[in-house]
Amino acid sequence: MVSIRLKVGPKGQIVIPKIFREAYGIKEGGEVIVEPTDEGLVIKAPIDVKTLMEKLKERRKKMKGLGFRQSLVI
Repeated sequence: MVSIRLKVGPKGQIVIPKIFREAYGIKEGGEVIVEPTDEGLVIKAPIDVKTLMEKLKERRKKMKGLGFRQSLVI
């Protein structure tokens, strides 16, 4: 995992580097989730339901190809 040190602006703002915004589909005006943990803050991109459904369909096809019965595949 890559870690990057960011500067905090006068209003408490940070800029998420472009490489991360592109990789996680974070667009201008979009939202992120900030979670406090024992180790610090975690910034997450929200789950895109459409993308999630596409990934589940792909996984379902792979599982069927491996011999899983339809009743066991979500």
